[in-house]
Order: sequence, then structure tokens, then C-alpha cells
Amino acid sequence: MQDVLDRARVDDAVFALRPDYRALLVAVDGLVPGPSDETSDTLLRAAEASVRLTDRPVEELPHIASWREAYRAFGAKPQRTRNSAEALLRRAQDGLPRVNRLTDVYNAISVSHQIPIGGEDLSRYVGAPRLIQAEGSEEFDTVAGGEEVIEHPAAGEVVWCDDIGVTCRRWNWRQGRRTQLNEATTTSLFILDALDPLTNEHLMAVADELVEHLRRLGSDVRVAQRLIAARSTGAAAGPED
Repeated sequence: MQDVLDRARVDDAVFALRPDYRALLVAVDGLVPGPSDETSDTLLRAAEASVRLTDRPVEELPHIASWREAYRAFGAKPQRTRNSAEALLRRAQDGLPRVNRLTDVYNAISVSHQIPIGGEDLSRYVGAPRLIQAEGSEEFDTVAGGEEVIEHPAAGEVVWCDDIGVTCRRWNWRQGRRTQLNEATTTSLFILDALDPLTNEHLMAVADELVEHLRRLGSDVRVAQRLIAARSTGAAAGPED
């Protein structure tokens, strides 16, 4: 797992859009998959309750507002294509989906801390994850109108990908089918996306909470982490750990 994380990259072009961007990658092995259960339901209900206590519109929450600005920077319209955290926060007011216990855990953490988190089946990756601005020819497998289809991101769109295609479009908007988590997933990659004003201390605390819950999903859970950020001298200098 650590080798995959060491080879992960965020392109300089992405840091040029948002020099404050940080990606915290958490790889986890030894998970015991399963359907939603009482424990994951309790986490989701606590996350739902936290949203109901929020005293301002979702789009005005500081970290969500920063992500809306980031989407505009590469040409997306955040009112139409919301980042994953905003989409979940809006759903939480009426009830979050119960998917499987692994997905439920990271969705609950995402909502509770108002931070986009992606969950991927690391065993389905070909090569290491990379965050790039797309050329427009990359393939993204999804479902449209009930049918499996291949889409292509817009040129300049920020996407996560591996060696054979896009794994998540528009930074953290929609994940592909090939690497999605399911009830057979035992090795996962979680991507925690941060912008100012979310601090590194808060980001690491969110990861610690996520790992704490994931360790309960198996007797031999192993974890590797890596933080990728722009160098303090500027995005042109490339990423640093």
C-alpha cells in the first residue's frame, strides 16, 4: 500500500488552480466487508443530527464555499455539480443513504466534518492515483439512463485517474464504477480533500477518526497514509509530502 501512495501525484496545474489544496491519502487493508449494520447506522444518524444543528445554509459553510470557488476555477458550475461533501450535507437533512458499512463510515465522517472524502477499491486500481487536469480523451465508466456508458471529462476538468482511466470526475464529484466500494472490498483507498480554511491539524484529526472506525472492521486492519501538498515556495516547485 505504501508503494502505491508514494507513487501518487497531484499535477502542478492543479496546485496552480488552488495552491492551498491538500490531498490526504489513506490506504487500508484487512477490512471485513459487509452490509450496513447497527454501528454504521449509529454513525450516520449522528452525522444527520449534526447537520440539523447547523445554523447557516450549506453553501455558506466555510469549507463548502471554498470548494465552490475551486469548481468555478476549472469551469464547473457548483450549483449543478456539487462536490461530494455538499451533496451529502444536503441529503443528510432528509436522511443519508445506507449503502454498506464501509461506505457508511466514510460518508458519516465526511458529513460530520464537512469535508469531501472519496472511497475506492484499491485492488481495482491499475497504477497509482493521480490528480490532473484532463485532456478530454480519458475514459470514465458510469451509468446514464440505467445503462453502463463511457463518458469523457471536459478538457481542463480536474479528475482523479489511474493508468487506464478516470476514477473520479470534477475533483470529488462522481466516482467511477470500476473502483467503487462494494460488499466484497477488503483493500480501500480513501482520499480526503482539503482547502483553506480547513487546517492540516483538522485534516489529520479527521483521518484519525476515520481510521479509528475502520480498525473496527477487521481483526488485522493495516493502514498507510500520505499527505500531498504544494511546496511553500509555490505550486511551480511541485508537490511535497
